[in-house]
Amino acid sequence: MPLDSAQRDRREIKYVISEHTALAVRSFVNCYIEPDECALGKLDNSYPVHSLYLDSDRLHTFWAVELGERNRFKLRIRYYDDAPESPVFCEIKRRINDGIVKQRARLRRDAIGPLLDGTAPRREHLHKWKPQDWSDLLDFWELVERFQAAPRLHNYYMREAYVSRGKSDVRVTIDRNVQVEPEFGSDLLASMKSPRLIFNGVVILELKYVDRMPAWMIEMVRGFDLKRSSAAKYVTGVEALGQNQVARRRTGFEWGHAVTNAATSAPWLDASIDVRGSLGPSHR
Repeated sequence: MPLDSAQRDRREIKYVISEHTALAVRSFVNCYIEPDECALGKLDNSYPVHSLYLDSDRLHTFWAVELGERNRFKLRIRYYDDAPESPVFCEIKRRINDGIVKQRARLRRDAIGPLLDGTAPRREHLHKWKPQDWSDLLDFWELVERFQAAPRLHNYYMREAYVSRGKSDVRVTIDRNVQVEPEFGSDLLASMKSPRLIFNGVVILELKYVDRMPAWMIEMVRGFDLKRSSAAKYVTGVEALGQNQVARRRTGFEWGHAVTNAATSAPWLDASIDVRGSLGPSHR
């Protein structure tokens, strides 16, 4: 799945709506935008999304949301199935005031286990070499090391997704059947053992756009009387499961000792300087 402009640097507004309203929104948006490449041809223009959220022992990213910090981030590994050949995506999702910036590196699935066990990032971990992916991967793992973040929670839902033609600077998603369970491993399975359903009976609508909200989207918000709402899947999942269920490590899991010394950490950070410089000042 390519990263379009509406995914990387955007405004994002969420609404918690009924299924009846979601069906009406589907009919409305189909007049202006089209299913994204993953949704095209699928039933209800929908596909499964899985996220493995990483957090510190003290749940730093969870508490940043709970305490209302305006500048915060989340760390997650996103995937869409459990096929060995399918790529996975290491993502940093930052909220800076009212804006969203998402960094996303496409990796080989078999790289995740070694990385989570303390191996320093290497170019061969990428699914395909791209300077931007390399820079994003280094940023991701720098935060993982700094906060000693480890797997905490597996989140699954079905996503109905639409994107604007051409520039792809507008994106609308409708998420259903959101489920969570604690997860401390790196298997990245598409199945769940004992999931907990959250946002039961409602649907999460997200409007994402670059620069300005288009006129038709403003008309939709007013016409359907949509009310902006918080709908953070990771935070809601932790609250539903209980902090004690996710703020612990799996038995025997030693985290961070291998990557905090200069022999493993400094060289790959130093080696990224040229790459970051070639991407411009915003990525340094």
